[in-house]
Amino acid sequence: MSGVNKVILIGNLGKDPDRRYLPNGDAVTKFPLATGAKWKDKNGQLQERTEWHNIVAFRKLADICYDYLKKGSQVYVEGRIQTRTYDDKDGIKKWYTEIIAQTIQMLGRKGEPGEEAPSEMEEPLVEGSKTEDEDIPF
Repeated sequence: MSGVNKVILIGNLGKDPDRRYLPNGDAVTKFPLATGAKWKDKNGQLQERTEWHNIVAFRKLADICYDYLKKGSQVYVEGRIQTRTYDDKDGIKKWYTEIIAQTIQMLGRKGEPGEEAPSEMEEPLVEGSKTEDEDIPF
């Protein structure tokens, strides 16, 4: 039986997207996405928590994100979780978790950043194509 690895997030960009290119020429765009939750604690005090997610888009989806999204843009992101490991400069193993975007849809009201962009962007599925972690330049 195979598992399911699917993430759906709605949040706001924490900064402008950053685009780089893999050695094969494919675009890679990364940006942080903030999601939040509010609740009342047992004393009735309003509490708030922000979670930050590292979003990564490839190829055409990467180009569209870079061209149309800006800091503060509200987006719907659908993708999968991927965790990578690396050794830092002191040789200590570190873990890095990111969301590999497959669909991104811009939300928000007219007049907000990114209003001229296509409303839904989806990464085409390419059978057998897998980007190796070592190929990601950042």
